[in-house]
Order: sequence, then C-alpha cells, then structure tokens
Amino acid sequence: MTETTGTAVRAGGAARGGGTEPGARGRTTIADDVVAKIAGMAAREVPGVHALGGGLARTMGAVSERVPGRRPGVTRGVKVEVGERQSAVDLDLVVEYGLAIPDVASDVRENVIASIERMTGLEVVEVNIAVDDVHLPDEEDEQPAAGRVQ
Repeated sequence: MTETTGTAVRAGGAARGGGTEPGARGRTTIADDVVAKIAGMAAREVPGVHALGGGLARTMGAVSERVPGRRPGVTRGVKVEVGERQSAVDLDLVVEYGLAIPDVASDVRENVIASIERMTGLEVVEVNIAVDDVHLPDEEDEQPAAGRVQ
C-alpha cells in the first residue's frame, strides 16, 4: 500500500485557514489492488488484447467465473508493486492473431502508464509485458472441460 501527501502552496502567499492547503492536512492511501485493477482495465481497453493471464490462470478464472454471483477477475494476469511514490506493473497478455505484438504491447504500456499516473498520482517506473499466447480467429474461448457423460 502507498501513502501520498499533498504539499501544494497557493501562488501569491500562504494558504488560507491553518496555514496549509487541505491536501497537506492528511494522507491518502492507495492499496496495491487498486493499482492492479486500474492496470487490468487499462490493458483490456487496448484493441488487440484478447485476454490477460497465463493459460492456467485463464482456465482457473473461467471455472470461478461460472460460479453464480462471481464477477470476472479484473486483476487476473496483473502483478503490481507499489511504493510511496512509484509503482511497477507486470502483465501477462493474450494477443489477437495477425496484429504486430510489439505495437500492441507498446499501446498497452502507454495506456497503463497514463491511467495509473492520472488516477493515482504515482509514477509508473516500468510496465513489463509477457505475451503468453496468440488467440486464433477460429479458437473458442477457453471453457472448463465438460465431463464425458451429459
């Protein structure tokens, strides 16, 4: 978890009230899971990203998402480290077939950095991307294997 404090001073002199800006009168804490969710959503927004997570993570996620009331895991395939002022992100991607993987990775990196920095104020020092698979047009999304007997 990270903590940030505001230290802005009004132009032209001291701040009103107790001599400090409201942002300097407390601290804001941002949990690692918050940064992971932002990174996961930002990565999924990029055209060409089919899914996040390695093969096993996607299979386990598909099983758990079939449980009534469960929502899709936004942080699947996302790992973050968050410090006081900086964060680092690791992503596992599945890219759509036919697209230039370096271009998709670059677009994901830019969108993740912009989203995290805009929403949290943290500096993103790195976004590492591992492309684990390519989704072919005729492949169905992974679903848990059904039993032989129906």
